[in-house]
Amino acid sequence: MQWTNVSEQNVYQNRWFRVNLADVELPDGSHLDHYVIRLRPVAAATVVNAADEVLLLWRHRFITDSWGWELAAGVVEDGEDIAAAAAREMEEETGWRPGPLRPLLTVEPANGLTDARHHLYWAEEAQYTGPPQDAFESSRREWIPLKLVPDMIARGEVPAANMAAALLMLHHLRL
Repeated sequence: MQWTNVSEQNVYQNRWFRVNLADVELPDGSHLDHYVIRLRPVAAATVVNAADEVLLLWRHRFITDSWGWELAAGVVEDGEDIAAAAAREMEEETGWRPGPLRPLLTVEPANGLTDARHHLYWAEEAQYTGPPQDAFESSRREWIPLKLVPDMIARGEVPAANMAAALLMLHHLRL
């Protein structure tokens, strides 16, 4: 039962996203209007050290008015390599430059409304380069034992689904 996107018309756009109105044909031949938010890819990264601790940021998200642990993340600039963007974001937001990054997973956090893809990476080593350039992104940065991750997620301390998925995958891979 596949829906077909017959056409799209732009309704609004800025440097962060586009809102389009799609004419969608349903399997029975009927049509419906469906809004679609088009976004640039997001890249995220963290490091897990030899003690099986993961580097996380504690931050507030004003849109949902929630606090939670996250990996460093940001938008991939036009023409930028996704892994390079993940490394850049990690260093800018944490002050740690990751070693060789490994792909962890790619998720589509709201694929009924947006085409956003979040690409998550991890490294087994990082070098501290100094205070984070984008310190305003988080209240603090901490090394958290991976063994605590499932309970943190269960308590709602990792509210973003993409971050919870990445942390559970790291927990599975390392422990």
